Amino acid sequence: MTTVRSLHDREAVPAAADDTGGFRQRLLDGLAASIAEKGYRGTTVADIVRRARTSRRTFYEHFTSKEECFIVLLTAANAEMIRRVSAAVDQTAPWTTQVRQAIEAWIACVESEPAIMLSWIRDVPSLGDAARRLQREVMEAFVSVIQTFCDTEEWRAAGVGPVSRQVVIMLLGGLRELTATTVEDGGRVRDFTEVAVQSSIALLGPRAEA
Repeated sequence: MTTVRSLHDREAVPAAADDTGGFRQRLLDGLAASIAEKGYRGTTVADIVRRARTSRRTFYEHFTSKEECFIVLLTAANAEMIRRVSAAVDQTAPWTTQVRQAIEAWIACVESEPAIMLSWIRDVPSLGDAARRLQREVMEAFVSVIQTFCDTEEWRAAGVGPVSRQVVIMLLGGLRELTATTVEDGGRVRDFTEVAVQSSIALLGPRAEA
């Protein structure tokens, strides 16, 4: 999962005067950097403003709470992940190749921000209604993207697709949990690439829909 600015740039933002959008981005980057260091639950507003090199007053001019800041961060990160996965898939390629392209793009996004992805999976379900709505909206966005991928002439010619919403949700749920447990155990997400690709092919293939 990728935020607007990479982690190595977050600490380098100068403390000079900035416009409103700049302050907001610095706060989002400060939250992301703190999550990478100590997790969402261990992060405080003080941590965010310290990393953003601004004040609590500025924070509350942009966000009502740490949770709202988190939701904005995750909204942007998930939108970028969907964009990157969509861009990675060549819809003229064989359907199994398309699956591999999508999985590899997903994994690349996760590896760029593993702590953010872990927090998205583990922390969001226990937060308030706004966070849970975001979780549902992102799931539906991914479902829509995958169903669109699987409903082309290339897939139909191979006897695959369209794919049901239920199958896509099972696929996404498995990827999320495999990602979370791998990151929690200190593993490398890329190491489960082949398992994820082959499992996805098996789930999306003709027998799954038959």
